[in-house]
Amino acid sequence: MNDTTPYIWTPPSELVAASNLTAFLRVTGQKDYDDLASKAEADPAWLMQEVFKFCDIRFYRDYDQMLDVSGGQAWARWCVGGTTNIVLNCLDKHRGTAVWDQTFLVWEGEDKHERRSLSYREFDRDVARLAQGLHDIGIGRGDVVAIYMPNLPETFVAFFAILKLGAIVMPLFSGFGHAPIQTRLNHGGAKAVITANGTWRRGAPAPLKSVLDIALEASPTVKHVIVTRRDGLAIDTPMQKGRDLWWDDAIAGKDATIATAEMQAEDPAILLYTSGTTGEPKGCVWTHIGFIGSMVTRDMIICGDFKPSDRFFFFSDMGWMVGAMCACIPSFAGGSLLIAEGTPDYPDTGRFWRLIAEHRVTYLGVSPTIVRSLMRYGLEVELYDLSSLRMTASGGEAWTAAPWLWFFEHVCKRNIPIINISGGTEVGGCIFTGTPNHPMNPGSFSRPALGVGADIVDMTGQRVPDGTVGELVLRHSSIGLTKSLWKADARYIESYWSTLPGLWVHGDFAMRGEDGLYYILGRSDDTIKISGKRTGPSELEGILIATGKLAEAAVFGIPHPVKGSAIVCACVPMPGVEGDNGLASQLSAAIVAGMGTSYRPETILFVDDLPRTRNLKIMRRVLRAVFEDKDPGDLSALANPEAVDRLREKLAAM
Repeated sequence: MNDTTPYIWTPPSELVAASNLTAFLRVTGQKDYDDLASKAEADPAWLMQEVFKFCDIRFYRDYDQMLDVSGGQAWARWCVGGTTNIVLNCLDKHRGTAVWDQTFLVWEGEDKHERRSLSYREFDRDVARLAQGLHDIGIGRGDVVAIYMPNLPETFVAFFAILKLGAIVMPLFSGFGHAPIQTRLNHGGAKAVITANGTWRRGAPAPLKSVLDIALEASPTVKHVIVTRRDGLAIDTPMQKGRDLWWDDAIAGKDATIATAEMQAEDPAILLYTSGTTGEPKGCVWTHIGFIGSMVTRDMIICGDFKPSDRFFFFSDMGWMVGAMCACIPSFAGGSLLIAEGTPDYPDTGRFWRLIAEHRVTYLGVSPTIVRSLMRYGLEVELYDLSSLRMTASGGEAWTAAPWLWFFEHVCKRNIPIINISGGTEVGGCIFTGTPNHPMNPGSFSRPALGVGADIVDMTGQRVPDGTVGELVLRHSSIGLTKSLWKADARYIESYWSTLPGLWVHGDFAMRGEDGLYYILGRSDDTIKISGKRTGPSELEGILIATGKLAEAAVFGIPHPVKGSAIVCACVPMPGVEGDNGLASQLSAAIVAGMGTSYRPETILFVDDLPRTRNLKIMRRVLRAVFEDKDPGDLSALANPEAVDRLREKLAAM
């Protein structure tokens, strides 16, 4: 920051003038975002009507009523009487337009010499042929079909083919072992699974079908498995007669004429599981109109400024909500999508930046974890031409200042914004969002998302003053919100609507800063209470990362008879930095200098990795439970369960 402005970045007037948000303000007759937000909060149905018109959301039959809350906010109904389909809005509407022969999807394998691209016409042909193949083996409306696949073009073909039939997509993380797959298949009652024989991971073949086979030993609802071949893999792939079918055989002789199913607007479209603190995972239900109306149009096209000329790249897996974002945002807008197999830093540490440069990515999505992991390689990013970038977006977890500033300096070149978004699987869209019309500070969000009822309150439900940390809540329903939880209405109410009656409690700590921007400070169940003062772990983690000695850090609290909580820091040293007593002393001194002596850590642990979910969120509750030798709860969403085993071994040796 400098002496004349409280902001790191202020939008240039030409960017504001050309933004989708400015165009939306103009057509709705609103002076600025805050006026628009006030009207949207007072009348969410009006907002969505305007969003539908502005973005040209398509229906087969128009809705009779935009919003019906007669059953209460928890059970709000949207677009009552209307019929539509995600495929209608993302593919069918482009038929016969100039978009149809433009490139939609570009794929690069772990070996950069393996590349494929598909136009909208070619992609739609493949979607229709697979849809016909699925239909011919008995898949239809309301059937749950799981996708257990790496990043291949067929993964996205499968996503839309399932939806085209009116069936329900169940995305599964491609790194799952058999146990979490089995849990989800059985809970969701999946009738079929689409998978691959395997994939490349860091130069080695990684099987998928054989892992799935173990899960299917006790998944009686699954009657069909479609398997695509990942060429070049020396992997044995046994096929069970009567159940398993190669992709090529499933589509053989199929034409591309099957019609897209006309679905009720709020029919389930995507069943995406999120980890519960205890018990089985929670199945979040997104509808055909919900995800298109919230994340795709309201959040990313209007507020996030995604344009038809953009090429989207967010290095992610179909098993996280970003997978559905990658499928739907560029296709709805008529833009293009880059997907890549493998990991961001293999076969070389500059791979992520090379992908952006060579494929001329204009709209880049990142998580703070990816940024932190790439920072450890120094300024290698400076070797690549990232001038194609027009916009960046971030999500998945709260930023700390050091990686945000590094990304802003070396990737954004201090010129382009970071559209910071936060919501969640259960919300099907954003709660807080960035826009190109607002200034930025490290880790900030511009405003609450439009019409979602976001507020920051104390534990009586009263709004807290600016500069005060509180619970992030929603005061009313919004179109993207999960339709209850799959097979769990009571758990839905208990999990979200019962902590503060009448309010959806999201589980995050948040604050409106003195700069007028918004901040998320971590999960409220990760709060550390030191001498009566509640502190979010991100504040302490930011101090640790700022030493330059650590690649990552996770801070959590354990009970203390005097302070209330004592602080434990789990730290991953930077390459070449020794995790010894000397480093522990430096880190402890940094915490004390930044926060005061009462925050001196009780324990500093050095580890080689931190347990994280498939969407790269660090699981502090798992660290805390393992440290206290307690049950860590549901671990099925962990991308790296081996990190938990190594932590237990380290603690046992202490």
